[in-house]
Amino acid sequence: MAAEKKTSNHQKAFGWAARDISGILSPFNFTRRATEESDVRIKILYCGICHSDLHLSKSDIDFPITYPLVPGHEIVGEVIETGANVKKFKAGDRAGVGCLVRSCGDCEQCHESLESYCHKMVLTYNSTDHDGSPTYGGYSDTIIVHERYVFRIPERLPLHSAAPLLCAGITVYSPMRYFGLDRPGLHVGVVGLGGLGHVAVKFAKAMGMTATVISTSPHKQKEAIELLRADRFLVSTNDQQLKEAIGSLDGIIDTVSAYHPIAPLLGLLKQHGKLVVLGASAEPLRVPSIPLLLGRKIVSGSAAGGMKETQEMLDFAAEHNINAEVEVIPMNYVNTAMERLAKGDVKYRFVIDVGNSLKAD
Repeated sequence: MAAEKKTSNHQKAFGWAARDISGILSPFNFTRRATEESDVRIKILYCGICHSDLHLSKSDIDFPITYPLVPGHEIVGEVIETGANVKKFKAGDRAGVGCLVRSCGDCEQCHESLESYCHKMVLTYNSTDHDGSPTYGGYSDTIIVHERYVFRIPERLPLHSAAPLLCAGITVYSPMRYFGLDRPGLHVGVVGLGGLGHVAVKFAKAMGMTATVISTSPHKQKEAIELLRADRFLVSTNDQQLKEAIGSLDGIIDTVSAYHPIAPLLGLLKQHGKLVVLGASAEPLRVPSIPLLLGRKIVSGSAAGGMKETQEMLDFAAEHNINAEVEVIPMNYVNTAMERLAKGDVKYRFVIDVGNSLKAD
């Protein structure tokens, strides 16, 4: 991206940060970089808690971590300042920030609006911005981002339940579009009924598809069918149920981050079916080759979508009344929320009420 005029007027900020691998978060005073000509400054009102926030806070995955770490990349709030060159936003607008806050702007991926695959992308937190300053996430009072990486939040979406769409929502929406699992009449499976999985079911139904939830937890069947309107529920440890469903799915969106067998899922796919892995497991996948060869089946991965697709997803969600199911919490509950998240004790996403509960120290 072209160089911009910079100033030295750094902005004071306040949030909660992890200081070490314990992952315990506590109040943290820091500074944001100055607002530049193409920047938007946002007062953060809500921030979702993603599973990656938990992993990065504890540094328990193979990814370099820099402490202090302020997590959060499901950010929504209100624009409070804009640079002189900003065209898309004005003070008072509803705005959101997702998983990245910058990319090179010049590579093939950026030209194709696939900024999330740019090798020089700058993550919303635990990264280094273009001016050399560390990036800090949404467990804080404000954030400053180039307007290209800021999203318009449609009026029809409540802010608190829109926040998780900026990671969980786009992470499932993007592979559905890319792999063609988005057409009426198709039958898609969703593995795992958590933060990503429950939104995947909602998108699948809005796209006119038949949706089957695949879970290790039988007690989730009632909500999957009655609340999320899934068409079928399979318990992944029930061999008889899996046998009866062999060859029934056009595609599978696998949202589970813990290690789990892949072979039974491949058996559920039709010929030429697609299994898309979204969960980041510490253990390598064990994929048998014979089902891939004989069925011409595909096992792939996918990250969050680019800027254009994320805005498209938000507009689609607003049009079809798709919101994440959330539990809103105050900031001082965040460590308990992390403990519960590690146990899977949340339906289906924690969202921090930053605007009303973050108190500067």
